[in-house]
Amino acid sequence: MESLVRRPPRVAPDGQTWRFIHFEAQHLATGETLTGDSGDNETALVVLGGHARIETSGHEFQIDERVDVWERRPPGLVLLPPGRAYHVRSESNVELVVVGAAAGDRTREARLIGPDDMLIERRGEGQTLRHIHHLLPPSADAERLILVEVYTPAGNWSSFPPHKHDTDDPPRESYLEETYYFRIEPTAGFALQRVYTADGALDETLAARDGDLVLVPRGYHVVGATPGHDVYYLNAMAGIGRAWNFSLDPAYAWLMNWQKPTP
Repeated sequence: MESLVRRPPRVAPDGQTWRFIHFEAQHLATGETLTGDSGDNETALVVLGGHARIETSGHEFQIDERVDVWERRPPGLVLLPPGRAYHVRSESNVELVVVGAAAGDRTREARLIGPDDMLIERRGEGQTLRHIHHLLPPSADAERLILVEVYTPAGNWSSFPPHKHDTDDPPRESYLEETYYFRIEPTAGFALQRVYTADGALDETLAARDGDLVLVPRGYHVVGATPGHDVYYLNAMAGIGRAWNFSLDPAYAWLMNWQKPTP
């Protein structure tokens, strides 16, 4: 079985085991530019850190919300409908994620989504405490993408209890692929991630390093931050619909200590 880790951090649908999400992380030095096109995808340009100017379809957006992810405040992003060319110019060192999923609606305009549009959540407690920024929640005006970033303190568990969303059975569960883009502080550390199915057909436990992309095509999944190393990850989800309905691993369901937000 092919590894679920992508180094460098990029993935595109293969028409078989990976169906929806296009993802690539980019690092631009001051003055560098990036040009692209959303093609058939609804596409988010997420400035994880740095100052950037984004031009698209007669619109110009300035994003300078934070220097890097470790400022721990929400970022800025530009959401593009299909069929839009874009031009990014960095005004400092920039970490940029380009993430998209196939969409058919070409009527929406490109728009800036900033910190004031994002819900901040404290989830769990004790060893499962983590801090969450809902960048593009299911309630947002979007066609397919769901985006969220999570800060997990050193030694804590995240994406907990282990849960899955690989069956299209609303409202019990939704079919959503998911990616995890990791940043680790200090960078020499790693996070532990397990992705597994009840029948054992998929059961992979891996060490995610700083800058790694991990794919969750199906199955239960959970993340642990090793002691001494804070863990950040950006989640992208896309699938048949935009509802975030999930099922817990029955062995861990009794440890559920938070309620699903309704942002």
